Amino acid sequence: MIRVLIVDDQVMVREGFSVLLNAMPDIEVIGEAVDGRAAVRKVALLKPDVVLMDIRMPEMNGLEATREIVAADADAKVLVLTTFDLDEYVYQALRAGASGFLLKDASAGQLAEGVRIVAAGEALLAPTVTKRLISEFSRLGAPRAPAQERIGELTERETEVLVLVAQGLSNGEIAAHLVVAESTVKTHVSRILVKLGLRDRTQAAVFAYEARLVTPGG
Repeated sequence: MIRVLIVDDQVMVREGFSVLLNAMPDIEVIGEAVDGRAAVRKVALLKPDVVLMDIRMPEMNGLEATREIVAADADAKVLVLTTFDLDEYVYQALRAGASGFLLKDASAGQLAEGVRIVAAGEALLAPTVTKRLISEFSRLGAPRAPAQERIGELTERETEVLVLVAQGLSNGEIAAHLVVAESTVKTHVSRILVKLGLRDRTQAAVFAYEARLVTPGG
């Protein structure tokens, strides 16, 4: 059973998501929070498997809450919710440690599947978000030196896998692309995270963008 905490300042949104998720046989909503500050407290108390986090909230926004939650527990999984696929805070939320991103108008199936993906340790990056990240890094200009320097720690195949992760491919899709077993891809991803000191696939994707392994049109 995947235990979920819903964080949103709108009661109708919280109730709607609760009904949708509780209808799933493998998901249970264990609590709700009306703002980021309450979310930080409840995460510490309830230890949910996944936090559904709205970004725009009073008191403490979702970006600040995500940063605090991840800082307190490196294994915490936050799935960011927003109204627009090009939300200005999506990039910042991913850098703050969010494990994925989902639109608020997602269907019940998409919402449940998003929770399952993040709970399993996978990144949830919609194609529009991937494009947004690439665009953002292009705007920032030169690649970050620390990221570029650390790329040398990876083997050629690990670098190849990292690029595919950054492009939003799942382990199964990467395995098909490279014509290898999915278990081999999982091993590569695990080694990449360990070598680069990253917590999950989303951070790996951000790292790849910072190191300029992924560029517009690339």
